[in-house]
Amino acid sequence: MDIDVFPNGRLVCGDVAVRCALGATGVTRSKREGDKATPAGRFPLRRVLFRPDRIAPPATALPADPIGPQDGWCDAPADPQYNRPVSLPYPASHERLWREDHVYDIVVILGYNDAPPVAGKGSAIFMHVARPGYAPTEGCVALALPDLETVLARCGPGDSIRIHVAGAGS
Repeated sequence: MDIDVFPNGRLVCGDVAVRCALGATGVTRSKREGDKATPAGRFPLRRVLFRPDRIAPPATALPADPIGPQDGWCDAPADPQYNRPVSLPYPASHERLWREDHVYDIVVILGYNDAPPVAGKGSAIFMHVARPGYAPTEGCVALALPDLETVLARCGPGDSIRIHVAGAGS
């Protein structure tokens, strides 16, 4: 099954259509590290990470693993672990997955720029929990927690997310 994401902030998964937040600068076909854009294209849903002190394991057929305070994601283009999970502390620039806010209480790892990663093409592109008011993301797709749980319950191995650009079937 494909999850379709449209540049107007709508996500459609089968018969479910929900609001989502996208990158602050919109959707792009030419994603670059730090551009705050959501990359256009079709990307596999790799796995789900969740914060076990806040969220029960989500109901999904995707692989799901708990995260801990030591979990991070490298976003330094020159680092050999670029766009890969890392253990903290980590010497290069990285995102901390164990956050004070609730944005990464559930994180779906998208297969963007990971086979293999290309330096500078963008990292840490996830589907995760939206901030209050659906504030724009740094390039991810973000949904309200109940909507994310509903979508994940329909997902399994082999499923993907298809992020559309304006004028391309949106």
